[in-house]
Amino acid sequence: MHSTPVRDPQAVKGVTFGLTAYVMWGCFPLFFALFEGIPAFEVLIHRILWSCLFLVGLITLLKRWTPVISALKQPRRLGRVLLCALLIAFNWGLYIYAVESKQVLQASLGYFLTPLINVALGMLVLREVMERLQLVALGLASLAIVIQFAMLGELPWISLLLALSFGSYGLFRKQVPLDGLSGLFVETLLLFPLALLAITWLGWQGESHFLHDTPMSALLIASGVATALPLLAFAGAARRLRLSTLGFLMYINPTIQFLIALFIFGESLGVIQLATFIMIWLGLALYSWSSWQSRPRQAVA
Repeated sequence: MHSTPVRDPQAVKGVTFGLTAYVMWGCFPLFFALFEGIPAFEVLIHRILWSCLFLVGLITLLKRWTPVISALKQPRRLGRVLLCALLIAFNWGLYIYAVESKQVLQASLGYFLTPLINVALGMLVLREVMERLQLVALGLASLAIVIQFAMLGELPWISLLLALSFGSYGLFRKQVPLDGLSGLFVETLLLFPLALLAITWLGWQGESHFLHDTPMSALLIASGVATALPLLAFAGAARRLRLSTLGFLMYINPTIQFLIALFIFGESLGVIQLATFIMIWLGLALYSWSSWQSRPRQAVA
């Protein structure tokens, strides 16, 4: 008599939340492409403003003010949070620029590179000891960038800056004792005065697009909601899944972006660029295999 394996309902919920988060992030190019004609800087300003205001209501609804107030009462720690805020704002702005300038392939390459950048930062900054396969993966990614530079005469600077900014954000974010929702709110709260000054200046110069067109204004407001919702789904996944499972789900985001760039936006993929992607995909496969192999040893330890 065969026993039917029992599914863990929390794990199923976790996978559902994780898929929701990464699919939403993966579809971001479709959303930000709607802002055609509005500078990336202005879209970024509204994303910060409306994210912060939306999170005020959300944190109130979820009764999550305690960690936020605790963080705000420790100004010495806010310096690191401000650094995280500046890094994520730079990442957001550059990503919006990549979509608006029809360079989504570079953006997807940046997020494929991020796990390998994390490996490099862990080795250089935290003095972590890397597995041999992880070092080989990092070497493959570095070689791919060198080949692209040598053959095409240009660096994929959008990819590199997206990966470096997001990898650095993750590095410093680990040192901030705040959950994802509270942390994002405090980050946007610190940026809120700057964003408010910027939007006021744009209005003073007559360059603001807000309130000139009702559908576009609604989209600018919706950018705040679109920022917070996948983070909530990710938080639900992180509470229910192992880190290794989340790591594999993470590749859904840049894969969707890659497919959108090719088949919806019609971006061209040259032979050298394809070779770059293949080498980085091989590096990611080695990195994932190494992480999976080390999982039992970590569990025993």
